[in-house]
Amino acid sequence: MNCKEALPLIHEYLDGDLQGSDSRLLKEHLIACQTCHALFKQLEKTDALVRMLPPLRASDTLTAQIMSGLPPMKQRSGWMDFIRRHPAGSVAVVFGAVMFGSFMSMWNDDTNLMVKGSNLQDVIIQGDTVIVPQGHTVQGDLVVQRGTLKVEGEVTGNLTVIDGTLNLASTAHISGQVTQVNEAIGWVWYKLGEFVGMLSN
Repeated sequence: MNCKEALPLIHEYLDGDLQGSDSRLLKEHLIACQTCHALFKQLEKTDALVRMLPPLRASDTLTAQIMSGLPPMKQRSGWMDFIRRHPAGSVAVVFGAVMFGSFMSMWNDDTNLMVKGSNLQDVIIQGDTVIVPQGHTVQGDLVVQRGTLKVEGEVTGNLTVIDGTLNLASTAHISGQVTQVNEAIGWVWYKLGEFVGMLSN
């Protein structure tokens, strides 16, 4: 054992915490090393003097004095409290924000014509114009995005035009609802409804 290893063991011995082989090794070192032995005797006397002092009692106002000297606590924001108390709600809000952001990005980035329906063989596409000719019937829903839809025939489901124009001829017949979505917010609601519909199926 060297002097550097002996110093913490001296403190442990004076505190009454040193036991076993460490105690034996310390005693052997103190016998062999005059410097550590002198330090041990000095610390032992200091420890005895401290133990002889009468116990000090803290004043009743000490806690209040310490607390008044501390800097004021920062006020937590209402949002942080809400997040801590409602983690599931916070996750739902973040999810909603991410979904809204991705839908808005899709609205701005997508410039191509898109036609969706279960039965499109009676539909004619010319450039960015989608035509349901007179005397033809589209069975089921029809969705046209970023284009012009001209209906001269019949659609037996719902008709949805997103960010485009709709022309209904006098011969047109639509069995379901006709919906036009020309604003990003309306499109987001449409996509959310579509998403919820997919989940419920």
